[in-house]
Amino acid sequence: MIIRKMKETKATILYVDDEANNLLTFKANFRRFYEVYTAESAEEGRKLLQDKKFSIIITDQRMPAITGVQFLESIIKEFPDPIRILITGYSDLEVVIEAINKGQIYRYVMKPFNVDELKAVLDNAHEVYSLREENKELMKIALKANEQLEFMLRQRLISLDNSDANL
Repeated sequence: MIIRKMKETKATILYVDDEANNLLTFKANFRRFYEVYTAESAEEGRKLLQDKKFSIIITDQRMPAITGVQFLESIIKEFPDPIRILITGYSDLEVVIEAINKGQIYRYVMKPFNVDELKAVLDNAHEVYSLREENKELMKIALKANEQLEFMLRQRLISLDNSDANL
């Protein structure tokens, strides 16, 4: 029942990029598959994160005030759950390494992106997010069941102790 609920949930994506045309292109290509929100700056993205729960965060690497890696790194403590994707028109091995180590990215995507390939990446990212969320729920259920079993065991031990005392 939990699995069905997670699979039916539409991915909620935040895309941060300082180029409005990139945001419009992304939204035009993906709005029918996902719930898409866009931000033209890290600050605007951070405000959206305060108001909405996102399963995926995509950010451009090269932005004026802050890099994509710096943005992703800055939100990890407050928003640890969303899957992070870095998108850029420049290939730089140091940026990739920094993104993995500091920004905890799931994927690094080159611009211009292929719509079908990016959709596959987004679908996979949402699946990972959904499985993590499902795992958290199952852990809560398991912990509650464990607490109940421990309580029943304590009650049984007390009952046995009382039975032994009456003999």
